[in-house]
Amino acid sequence: MLIRRYPARHGAGTAKALPREAAKVLFLAAAIGFMSLLIWGKASAATNEAAAHEEPRKISVTERISSIERAFLERLEKPALFPELREKMKDMDPFFRDMNIDVNLRSYYLQRKQYDDSFNEAWAIGGSLSYQSGWFLNHFGAGAAFYISEPLWAPEGRDGTNLLQAGQKGYANVGQLYVRVKLIDDHFLNLYRYEYNTPFINKNDSRMSPLTFEGYTFQGASGPKDGAFSLKYGGGYIEKMKDLNSNDFLWMSRQAGVPADRGVWFGGGLFSMGRFSIGAMDYYCDDVINIGYAEAKYTWPVTDKFGVLVSAQYTDQRSTGDNLLTGASFSGQQIGVKTEMSYGGALLATAFTATSNGVDLQSPWGGYPGYTSVQVQDFNRTNEKAFLVTAAYDFTHLGLDGVTASALFVHGWDRKDPVTGQAATNENELDFDLQWRAKKGIFKHFWPRMRYAVLSEQGGQERTLHVFRIILNYEFSLM
Repeated sequence: MLIRRYPARHGAGTAKALPREAAKVLFLAAAIGFMSLLIWGKASAATNEAAAHEEPRKISVTERISSIERAFLERLEKPALFPELREKMKDMDPFFRDMNIDVNLRSYYLQRKQYDDSFNEAWAIGGSLSYQSGWFLNHFGAGAAFYISEPLWAPEGRDGTNLLQAGQKGYANVGQLYVRVKLIDDHFLNLYRYEYNTPFINKNDSRMSPLTFEGYTFQGASGPKDGAFSLKYGGGYIEKMKDLNSNDFLWMSRQAGVPADRGVWFGGGLFSMGRFSIGAMDYYCDDVINIGYAEAKYTWPVTDKFGVLVSAQYTDQRSTGDNLLTGASFSGQQIGVKTEMSYGGALLATAFTATSNGVDLQSPWGGYPGYTSVQVQDFNRTNEKAFLVTAAYDFTHLGLDGVTASALFVHGWDRKDPVTGQAATNENELDFDLQWRAKKGIFKHFWPRMRYAVLSEQGGQERTLHVFRIILNYEFSLM
């Protein structure tokens, strides 16, 4: 999925850009060493590589997570690569004893052939190193995350992949630096530079490093201990955002394209009872835009192997205050419905979305959560309708442990130009994903992916756009 890019402007804060010559040597030496070993080893073990969007694909509908549910998930701890270190620290203060140090080594190749036959192309290597402390006095914690991306192959004249900075240059920065305060059980404050994953403010981890944000937020959860139902809630103020390949934190309004300094107030909640969940969230940026989002989901495990999921979503976007985004007031909506069925290792899904007339919907602070938003296109433009069908299969049942493949097709029609109101070209998108995520053995922490997308215009010039990606991840926890 593509997001709009904006240059740094006045008012930007800067992520701590580290001297890359010092950081590069150790980090990239380790990355290249790990990647080389894994690629060599994999050649003799399996030929299937991967591609879900930002995380491994879940085939069973009972494991599927909606956009609104993802907003309230706590970070999961990864199994430690060196558990003996944790054992040696068992008598230390919890602040040190319970800390986590996570490593993600990543190599990413992307080639995009545009409608005009020009190319964007690069191959990068890097990843992230993340630290999260345990609780000091059972109430205070801290964390940080360092990101790096360096070119392995970056031809001149093919800039624009967002894997690297302008001019095909590498970057290194501290994208997260935060303090967490545990008020009471299941109620937390998150302070300063942090990673969020809500429907319209999210990490969109689709390149070498994710979007991260500067803000001050609260999250909490209530409900009986037997799990009969739960209520999760949260919100706060997000002031700035660091883009995928940037060192700078810009005001949220500037990321949306407005030359003014405005942050975003947001809040929402999620109610779950058994297999049913419903939630909503609102985002308000003064003088820029207000975005409301709601989603409901019901999962029905019919048998041990067969399950059904149905869900619906609604998005409302409108201007606020002085209408700085477009210079005039606007409003737009989109509705979406989705059904999924899984049986054994197979998944079949269909979805439909319809956007109101008058304005193209936007997602300036992350990936768009629409059911028909796929690798390249969001299908959320003026008056546009879109239908999606997806098929996926987990080949573990055939002896290929952790290998999954999927294909999807989206047809978008009835789109109009938001300025002239004239009919615009229909588009089709066809996406293929192949990924391998071994559940055991030497490759347990290795996650390779392959992705291919072709977007074609129907009518008019009948042009096509092609995007091909190979993504190698090796992620683990040191302790």
